[in-house]
Amino acid sequence: MTEGPGSGRGRRDLRVRVKTAKGRKLSSTLWLERQLNDPYVARAQAEGWRSRAAFKLIEIDDRFRLLKPGARVVDLGAAPGGWTQVAVGRVKGRGRVIGVDLTPVEAIPGAELHALDFLSEGADAQVRDWLGGPADVVLSDMAAPASGHPRTDALRINALVEAAADFAMDVLEPGGAFVAKVLGGGADQKLVAWLNRAFARVVHVKPPASRKESSEKYLVATGFRGRRADQPSG
Repeated sequence: MTEGPGSGRGRRDLRVRVKTAKGRKLSSTLWLERQLNDPYVARAQAEGWRSRAAFKLIEIDDRFRLLKPGARVVDLGAAPGGWTQVAVGRVKGRGRVIGVDLTPVEAIPGAELHALDFLSEGADAQVRDWLGGPADVVLSDMAAPASGHPRTDALRINALVEAAADFAMDVLEPGGAFVAKVLGGGADQKLVAWLNRAFARVVHVKPPASRKESSEKYLVATGFRGRRADQPSG
């Protein structure tokens, strides 16, 4: 029997509803509910990715073709390892993938993982030594701890992106690429202007795997020209 357009039969809401447990904040309950109903979370679990963020890098790389076989890749703030996993798969065993984070990351076959503060003195030289030369791609899916104040969070992540870009310019091969997460309207205009002098192309993208309600975007800079002496002013 065919149901007419006014019938709700067969259209039952299949979303998982999570009851607010005693002691659990509403925000935590909503996050858990969103995770349980997120198809990318389910795919990540089924396909063995450590986080749904892996799909964001997959979609970015499908468009820009940055992670080529044989590439040398640095993943800043690598934990829990989803982006590192993607990089390993795409360099196809012929490149080098270095993941660094403040805390140790569980081993990923095909990658070298190191506990390192990329802001520390000599971190760039250490990473080049691990790579055996300059990098072709520097990745950063890092985000500063959320304060709950959008403007403050945007300023914090812009400072983090600026630091990651500065590091990238110290380790990248000419022609290399840099990818980093930004919030709100994108990277600060002064930072974008600085990057435009150092890279042939700088764009903002929002991959489909990035949640619609999220303000995150990704800055993709390609065609590294070499470090410039001038720095973005604060």
